[in-house]
Amino acid sequence: MTGSTAPALYFTRIHHARREPVHHHFDYPGYSWFFDIESPPRLPVPLRPFGYFRATDHLDGPGADLRARVDRTLQAHGIEDADGPVTALMNARVLGYVFDPLTVFWCHGRDGRLRSVIAEVHNTYGARHAYVLRTDDRGRAEVGKQFYVSPFNPVEGRYVLRLPEPADGLSLRIALLRDGQPPFLASMTGQRMPLTTRSVLRAQLRAPFSPWLTALRIRRHGIALWARGVPVVPRPHATSSRRTAQ
Repeated sequence: MTGSTAPALYFTRIHHARREPVHHHFDYPGYSWFFDIESPPRLPVPLRPFGYFRATDHLDGPGADLRARVDRTLQAHGIEDADGPVTALMNARVLGYVFDPLTVFWCHGRDGRLRSVIAEVHNTYGARHAYVLRTDDRGRAEVGKQFYVSPFNPVEGRYVLRLPEPADGLSLRIALLRDGQPPFLASMTGQRMPLTTRSVLRAQLRAPFSPWLTALRIRRHGIALWARGVPVVPRPHATSSRRTAQ
């Protein structure tokens, strides 16, 4: 494991870029929470509506135990050696709502070595999908796209991901590659901040009502792409909000 597992915030920049069929990119500030999933942050009562977590917002599985959901997902993919600590980077619920385009779980063995990474993608239709990955020593992996995320990208191609566990800095990058087309690129970078009342208040000023704002931004950029004539890809009816895949 890298860095401390004490709960922390990362003040982030999120960047998306596409070059076909139109050039379009956006960049905005945000923040994410990083913690051991068996010791989630618990804010003072006055701040709690602006940052709390529910296991049912992530992965498959019964009950409200996030560790059990992680273990179930790993076991479904034949991974038995990630039985140590699990750290996660995610968004919290704010005033009862959460929208987390990408949640990442770093799953370690009892010796502390990283065994697997779960990259869980959420779309604005309320569905989610978990990619279970074996990354290399630089945090890189490839996987075929299997989940409908954007109405402007079909469910085809391959993701090339770089998801190193964050330490003082955070640097996650994803490229969607499709034959004969330039890649769609997304990245999240940031700096670690200790989790204190002051840093939580700073985060609210940096990105007030963050999950609401993120969902609104995505819809606004979708409308902009539609207005520029980018064709809409119909949403597959068979997509499941609870399905996970390799």
